[in-house]
Formats: sequence, structure tokens, C-alpha cells
Amino acid sequence: MLRSATTAAQANSPAMQRPAVPELVAVKHLTQFDLANRWRLSHRTLERWRYDGKGPTYLKLGGAVVYRLEDVEAYEAAQQRAAARQAAAQLADSEKFALGMSI
Repeated sequence: MLRSATTAAQANSPAMQRPAVPELVAVKHLTQFDLANRWRLSHRTLERWRYDGKGPTYLKLGGAVVYRLEDVEAYEAAQQRAAARQAAAQLADSEKFALGMSI
């Protein structure tokens, strides 16, 4: 095997150095079947949600529907906050009712 006859000084020169390549961020995608398993529901429910304009944002790559993991997690977080607000409102209403206040 023949080696190039470059010296250490040549190898460290700016002309010989490779340009910096930005790190690629791996994007995780879930299929509708992966998401259905994650949420323990039917993949048909996800299909219906897409038709109705509900659920997390999705992508169509070719003919395949995929969900970005970050979109799924954002949707889950939004649902969690909404559920917590709803529970707090129901608790407040039940306390008002117990005190004889009108709602």
C-alpha cells in the first residue's frame, strides 16, 4: 500500500483540513401502527382522526403516513395540560356545588 508523502505541517495546513460538517440530528418517526401501540388504540382511530383533522401533526412520505416523535410528544403534553385544567375546573365546580353556590 502506498502512502501519500505529506508532512505533518502539510496535513495541519488550512488547505488540507476538511471543512466542519454540522452534526446531523436523527429524526425519529413513528408509523401509525407504532403510535397506535404507544397509545393502545386502533390504527383505524388514527386514520379517522387524520380524516377529521384531529390528533398530532403527521407527514406523508411517499404513500406512508408517519408521525415525528417531537410532534407526538408535543401533542401528548398539550393533552395533559388540557386534562389537568379540565379536572381542576370540575373540582372547583363540585366544591361550589357542595357549598351551595350556583355554578
